[in-house]
Amino acid sequence: MAQPVHCPQCGYPIKKFLNPTPTVDILIECETGRGERGIVLIYRKNPPVAWAIPGGFVDYGESLEEAAVREAREETSLEVTLVRQFHAYSDPKRDPRQHNITTVYLATAHGEPKAGDDAQKAGLFTRENLPELAFDHRQILEDYFENRY
Repeated sequence: MAQPVHCPQCGYPIKKFLNPTPTVDILIECETGRGERGIVLIYRKNPPVAWAIPGGFVDYGESLEEAAVREAREETSLEVTLVRQFHAYSDPKRDPRQHNITTVYLATAHGEPKAGDDAQKAGLFTRENLPELAFDHRQILEDYFENRY
């Protein structure tokens, strides 16, 4: 969709396109030094404040894979190994703030997740003890646990 705007220097009409914003989410299968296993979730600092899959916006000039590794490190303090791309989610209503399209990655890590960047806390969860989740993250995890993609 394009919005009509005018060049600030010459006044010539130009089109300003409204495009969805690319994001990444990372399903991190983690094992701690104590033998605990699960999927890493973070509790967000910023609205919507809730548990969520680690992830965030792709920076200009950054690949999706680079963004996934960076966001995982920033939010969980874990160095992840990307396994594969899982699925993309594009419902315009999936994020109440704006239209985002996320590419979800599967990754592995070893160690204790520690909250960083936009996270208040981080923890390991299994299918049996999932908390309430932000965005469409429950659907993403259901797809993961059902091996849908």
